[in-house]
Amino acid sequence: MEFERLKRLREEFEYSQADVAQAINLTQRSYSYYETGQRMMPPQVLISLACLYRTSADYLLGLTDDPRPYDRKAGRK
Repeated sequence: MEFERLKRLREEFEYSQADVAQAINLTQRSYSYYETGQRMMPPQVLISLACLYRTSADYLLGLTDDPRPYDRKAGRK
């Protein structure tokens, strides 16, 4: 997981940790643990963050440097 990437995205969107936590139905403390790598992130949280930031889970995981989300109907945009 690219933890710095999560923080950078949050800051680019001008969200606080509390904003993100509320948007994906977590406490701020739980989100903070995920952003700092203190806890393993469940798949559903990863999916929620990818949707919130309009990116792919692969980007959040550091498997690609392309932040564009996948086109769910036709593959990669």
